[in-house]
This record gives sequence, structure tokens and C-alpha cells, in this order.
Amino acid sequence: MKNLIPWRRRNRQITSFQHDFDDLFDRFFNDPLFPIRPLLSEEIWYPSIDVSENKKNIVVKAEIPGVDLENIDISLDNRILTIKGEKKQERQESDEHYHRIESSYGYYKRSIELPVDVDASKVDAKYKNGILKIKLKKAREAETRTIRIKTS
Repeated sequence: MKNLIPWRRRNRQITSFQHDFDDLFDRFFNDPLFPIRPLLSEEIWYPSIDVSENKKNIVVKAEIPGVDLENIDISLDNRILTIKGEKKQERQESDEHYHRIESSYGYYKRSIELPVDVDASKVDAKYKNGILKIKLKKAREAETRTIRIKTS
């Protein structure tokens, strides 16, 4: 008989909706299959990257401030350039108490596809003032030529 009262039925629907909504958020933030967890983690950060080109070269600039040179690895696999490493946090035991820490620390990895083929033997990388500059020479483009057809 209580199910015939409209306000009780509506209240049950709201409670069910709230339960479903809470369940959705729990699955979104706690399920390992969802990729949001690494975005919220303090252990992973991503350096900003700029890619430009001129007639002869592709230039990649990555902002990696506070990282020692020995903690930067660069690899090139066909047209995929990967920059990875780790920015370590300096920890000192003292009476200093932090009120806010906004610096990023931890493992980083960026892989980008280059817009054209490059010559892997002609890559120059420099690191100065927290900016990694990678200069990659474009591969020689295949020459287009006309082929004459012979008749017999």
C-alpha cells in the first residue's frame, strides 16, 4: 500500500539515482582500467614540448627544469622521438615545514611523432637553463622522376 503513495516512489528513485551516481564516481577514480589515476598522481609529470621545422631541420624543445643531465634519456625509433627520465626531489631533514609544494617530481616520459622522416645519424641535443633542444636533420626526400615507357 505504501508503494501507491507518489512521494515515496519518487524518493526511492532519487535514492537509486544517487547510489548509481556515487557508484559511477567510485569506479571512475578507483578502477585501474580507467586512465584518470595517473593524471591525479604526484609521481608522474610531463614536460612541455614545442616542435618546429624549417627547410632542413626539425627542432624539438622540451622544458625540463631542475633535472640533472644524467637523468635525461632520448631515443629515436623511426619517426617517434622519446624523452624520458626522472626529476628527483631533494629531501633534507630539518625543522622546515612546508605550507605548499607545487613543484613536480618523479618519472616522466614523452613520445611524439615527428612530422617528417629524419636522419638518425644527424641528431644534435643540447641542454641549457632547463631547456632541452633537439635538432634533427630531415631525411633526404626521394627524388621524383618521370619514367618513359618503351614499346617493343
